[in-house]
Amino acid sequence: MKLLVVGASYRTAPVATLERLAVAPESLTRILGRLVAQPYVSEAVLVSTCNRVEVYAAVSGFHGGLGDICAVLAEQAGCQPAALANHLYVHFDSAAVDHVFRVAAGLDSMVIGEAQILGQLRDAYHGASGADTTGRLLHELMQQALRVGKRAHSETGIDRAGQSVVTAALGLAAGHLGDELAGRPALVVGAGAMGSLGVATLSRLGAGPLTVTNRSADRAVRLAESYGAAARPMAELAETLSTVDIVVAATAATEPVLTRPIVAGAVAGRAPGRGPLVLLDLAVPRDVGPGVAELPGVEVIDIDRMAALLADGPVAADAAAVERIVAGEVDSFLTWLRGADVAPTVAALRGRAEDVVSAELRRLAQRRPDLTDDQRAEVARTVHRVVQRLLHQPTVRVRQLAAEPGGDQYAALLRELFDLEVPQTSPVDTVPDISPTTGGER
Repeated sequence: MKLLVVGASYRTAPVATLERLAVAPESLTRILGRLVAQPYVSEAVLVSTCNRVEVYAAVSGFHGGLGDICAVLAEQAGCQPAALANHLYVHFDSAAVDHVFRVAAGLDSMVIGEAQILGQLRDAYHGASGADTTGRLLHELMQQALRVGKRAHSETGIDRAGQSVVTAALGLAAGHLGDELAGRPALVVGAGAMGSLGVATLSRLGAGPLTVTNRSADRAVRLAESYGAAARPMAELAETLSTVDIVVAATAATEPVLTRPIVAGAVAGRAPGRGPLVLLDLAVPRDVGPGVAELPGVEVIDIDRMAALLADGPVAADAAAVERIVAGEVDSFLTWLRGADVAPTVAALRGRAEDVVSAELRRLAQRRPDLTDDQRAEVARTVHRVVQRLLHQPTVRVRQLAAEPGGDQYAALLRELFDLEVPQTSPVDTVPDISPTTGGER
């Protein structure tokens, strides 16, 4: 059985596609059932957030498993599989393990290091376990992924990365505003993870009054109330822009929300001599449209401009530390997986040997009824010792070989040589309790 990851995220798909792919909690069991009902899929976990929809699956074949999963995702999105092709990514075996662990560690999130994804992975695992769509492979994968995520946050400062991005951006903004943000009116466009960090950081730095606007008005109100800010409708964006000095734009929109006409109108409505309007574009894809940076009285600071500033800073150092944790944990998991693959085969071989011994001892009892109980017991002990000694070195060696790359071939060879039937096992262990945090993927 092989591990396959198929998914779409904010990196590969527009929000509209992610919204069609998204699976509501009440539909989770049904979709999981559809997945494991496919010919090549035996286990499945489904992660669905506003920033990603991913299927982690144990499959009997790569191409068959990929086709099965794509068919279910396309059915969920209400389109043909070919229409999803350009938006999906696929990871297989070791690359799949690496991807899942990177997701758990927050390295693949829109806000690097955010911890909410841990709670979302835990919930996805609980949902799949409750739907009985997890087995030995995904039980171990998900438990280890949750452990990797906890290590990343407890052993490094990766959860400071998102805050560092906002702080760095506002540091650049201060340079355009006389190195002082306190008392500067500010607007945050977007109420997601980065928007929340923007409001929190602006509040901490003393900027204000603060205003929040968002496509979903309810979310804007909730975020604004948390920091004593005001919430305004997105329809009043141009008017609001004319009243502020700093804008943090961090929406999940697929098209720019701060277009040249909107910003030009806002600049025209500003009081003379007020200073520049500084736009911090922290969105992926960009929130600030083409040509805005060319407008007089406007300064645009985007992700590209901040990249050099952050490249050698604490964010890069923390991310590199997490990358090392992930790499080590991937190696450990693959070693376990190769060893686990051969364990049922070794058990089946020993079981076959025990069956042969038992059959021969019964035959001996029929042919030599004159043997005493002590004599039969001594013969049994002797035969068992001989078999165990004969099997000891080969089984130890095959476990060692199985832990090396390509080691699965040795288990397959044993099964072929001795015509062994190896049952699939699905141990269920305790699920770590990891509480989600605010912000991040939703």
